[in-house]
Amino acid sequence: MAGSLLLWAAALLLLLAVGGAVPPPPPPEEAARMARFVLHNCDWGALATLSTQEGLRGRPFANIFSLSDGPPGPVGGSGVPYLYLTDMEISVQDLEINSNASLTVSLAQTPYCKKHRYDPQNPLCAHIIFCGSIVKVNDSEAGLAKKALFSRHPEMESWPKDHNWFFAKFNITNIWVLDYFGGLKIVTPEEYYSVKP
Repeated sequence: MAGSLLLWAAALLLLLAVGGAVPPPPPPEEAARMARFVLHNCDWGALATLSTQEGLRGRPFANIFSLSDGPPGPVGGSGVPYLYLTDMEISVQDLEINSNASLTVSLAQTPYCKKHRYDPQNPLCAHIIFCGSIVKVNDSEAGLAKKALFSRHPEMESWPKDHNWFFAKFNITNIWVLDYFGGLKIVTPEEYYSVKP
């Protein structure tokens, strides 16, 4: 335990010395905060569904989606992964049959891991796996979803209106954190939403 704290402190000092766009992550002992931190600092994730497509029916199918839990910045987001979707998209067609999915986000998409020379598969390049379901947001939440997504992905505002885009969120039921050696850590949604990133 003391060794892991020393390693984390050394990484923090190195990051502060060289600067960087991504603030230092929480220590490995704070798995719920780490999950919030990684999600907030990622602009996209790999969403896995059970395919309904001919030739792939019932098999896992992963696809990249832009996401946001709130506007970028140190304040932190809501923790809710919002997405902007259309029924024309192949994975969304899967979700119409079975809304269950998993979502993986990784600090590998930020400058943090490259700066520390962490391979994306290295546990120190933290990644989070969320399981749950995709649900359309209701009218009262649509404004929040729009602000979260369009602040990070301004191109979305100009996407073709005839594609019938809609705001959705990932309804989290299970969370796994891999941010250090020794295996995955389990975080409950209650723990996840109760911490400040």
